Amino acid sequence: RSSQKTYENKSTNTSITMAGGTKRMSAEEKRKVILGIYHSSKEVYTEKEILALATKAGVNAGTVADINNSLVDDGLVDKEKIGGSNFFWSFPGKKDRMLQLEHEKVLQDIEMSKTKITEAEAKLADAKRGREDEGGERAKKLARLGELKKEKDKMETELKSLKENDPQALADLEKELKLVTEAANRW
Repeated sequence: RSSQKTYENKSTNTSITMAGGTKRMSAEEKRKVILGIYHSSKEVYTEKEILALATKAGVNAGTVADINNSLVDDGLVDKEKIGGSNFFWSFPGKKDRMLQLEHEKVLQDIEMSKTKITEAEAKLADAKRGREDEGGERAKKLARLGELKKEKDKMETELKSLKENDPQALADLEKELKLVTEAANRW
C-alpha cells in the first residue's frame, strides 16, 4: 500500500508525484514551484503566506525562505519592506522583459564587436600594405636577424666570463688588498 500525492503547477506545466509523500525536489524544481505560485496568482504575498503556499505545493518548509531569497537575489521576485513586513511579488511579464533586455544588450554587443572587427581588419590591411614580400627577402632577413641575436647573446656571455679574469680588475684587487693589510697592521 503506497499513497501517492500529485502536485500540479499550471503556470510551469509541471506535476510532481510523491510516492509515500516523500520525493526529494532539486533546488531548481523548488525555484520553479515557488515562482509558479507567484505567476499563477499574480498577487503580493507576505513571507508567511508564501511559506504556507510553497509548503502546500510540496516544497520543504525549511528551504522556502532560502529559495525565495535566491529568487529575489536573481531579480525574478521583487521584495519590498513596508512597515515591519516584507512583501514579495513576481509577474510573468517581468521574466520576459528581463530576457528581452538581455537580448537587446547582446545584439548591441554583437554590433560593437562587428565594428571592432572591421576596424581591426582595416588596420591589418594598412599594416600589410608596405610589407609585401617580393622574392622571399623578408624571410631571409628575419632568419639573419635571429642568427645575429644568437651570436650577440653568445658574445655577451663570453664577455661576462672574461670580465671575471680581467688583468686590470685583478691588479686593482691586489692593490686594495695591500692597502687593507697595511691599514690593519697600523692598528
